[in-house]
Amino acid sequence: MNVPNALTLLRIFFVPLLVAALVQEDSSFHLFGLVLSNKVVALMIFLAAAFTDLMDGYLARRWNQITTLGMLLDPIADKLLISAALVALVQVHRVPAWMAVLIIGREFAVSGLRSIAASEGYTIQASELGKTKMVTQVAAIALLLISEELPGVAPIASLALWGAMVFALVSAADYVRKFWRRIDESIKERRRIELIRLEKARQRSVMRAAAAARQRTR
Repeated sequence: MNVPNALTLLRIFFVPLLVAALVQEDSSFHLFGLVLSNKVVALMIFLAAAFTDLMDGYLARRWNQITTLGMLLDPIADKLLISAALVALVQVHRVPAWMAVLIIGREFAVSGLRSIAASEGYTIQASELGKTKMVTQVAAIALLLISEELPGVAPIASLALWGAMVFALVSAADYVRKFWRRIDESIKERRRIELIRLEKARQRSVMRAAAAARQRTR
């Protein structure tokens, strides 16, 4: 296994640690002689996981180690990280449940559309909107965790969360547009091929009938 794929798997490993740290309210952890609250530990875990997201793609491109496994695992790891963080933040009453449902639902919906497109032989690449969506989600979750220790950051964190939701919905609409365009092209192409096949079959039938008629007249 190469380093980029190992970083992706490490991000998945961080997910249960993040949830465990977030839901342990009013608890503290001792690390290298320091006493850290569960929110600080959760923030450290989340930022470490987000850093692996940045590095695995960069290293895969730089070292030419882009693999099918990495292409499959990377979006799964991203969705697991964001979804787990949002669900845990709902549990501790830092994120409205309806916002988490919209953002997480968007992730699964887009994954479904991309899978259907892939089954038709098309690949819907991540758009700039999708990349911006991921950045805003990471920033919003990090600010929400920081606001637990610094209440003054709460208004900025709330604004960032709204921004993440808006980008999630806008990028979802962009994926839907690309999906329908691709599927529409695929359906039209299949219909064109089917019409050509039917026309060729009709022409062969006419030719056979004409040949049979000539034989009868001899």
